[in-house]
Amino acid sequence: MLLIYGDEHALNDAERQQCYRESTELAHQLHAAGQYLAAAPLHPTSTAASVRVRNGKPLVTDGPFAETREQLGGYFLIDAKNIDEAVAVAARIPLARLGTVEVRPVVEIPGLPVDRGSSRST
Repeated sequence: MLLIYGDEHALNDAERQQCYRESTELAHQLHAAGQYLAAAPLHPTSTAASVRVRNGKPLVTDGPFAETREQLGGYFLIDAKNIDEAVAVAARIPLARLGTVEVRPVVEIPGLPVDRGSSRST
């Protein structure tokens, strides 16, 4: 999982659209190489809700859990042979030039439903 962090106010509308175009191009390149699984930008943190369960009761608050300089802005889910290959792909993500891309292996849990649009097999 390549988690993309950055200041959600750093890009103007034209820059954001250019970033989306570059990210879409990268997604197509990864798909052609057999590495693409999923990708999506996220809406701003102002549209988010944080949910915590305490004493058996859900507590819902507006926005992200913590205030930070960089917010989670989107992700790419890829198929990589190893961490080095994943890091090489992360370096190609447009917002890596302005923010941070966290590379983190996904734990595969047997028995989880498979995404209908996924090309992965279990």
